[in-house]
Amino acid sequence: MATTRTATTQWKGALLDGSGTVSLDTSGVGTFEVSWPSRAEAANGKTSPEELIAAAHSSCFSMALSHGLAGAGTPPESLRTSADVTFQPGEGITGIVLTVQGHLPGLTAEQFQEAAETAKANCPVSKALAGTTITLKAELL
Repeated sequence: MATTRTATTQWKGALLDGSGTVSLDTSGVGTFEVSWPSRAEAANGKTSPEELIAAAHSSCFSMALSHGLAGAGTPPESLRTSADVTFQPGEGITGIVLTVQGHLPGLTAEQFQEAAETAKANCPVSKALAGTTITLKAELL
C-alpha cells in the first residue's frame, strides 16, 4: 500500500533576506525555521533542506540495512547512521557521506560492508538521490 507524507513551507521575502518555516504536516511533530544564512552559512538554530535530506537518508538507510541484515539471519543489535549532505551555493548538493556503525555479533567486517553497500543501493532515498555522489563508510563495533 502506498503512503504519502506531506511537509509545507511558508516563505516570506527574497532569498537572501527572507525566511520561512517548514512544518512536518503528516506527523505533526514540529515546525522548523529556515533561511538562506542557515543553509549557506551557520545553522544558528534553524534547519535547511540539506539537513532534512540528511535526516531522511540516514533513517531510510538504517531501515534498509536493518531489514537486509535481519533477512540474512543476522539482525543488528544496534545501528548508528549519520548522513553528511554537502551544499555548495551556486552548485547545489555536491555529495552525501553515509557513516554507519553497527553492533552485530557473529558478522565479519566484510559481511557488514557488503550488507551496507546493498542497503545503500536499495534504500528508496538513495534511489531518489541517484544524481548525487553517495559515499559509504561502514564500521562494526
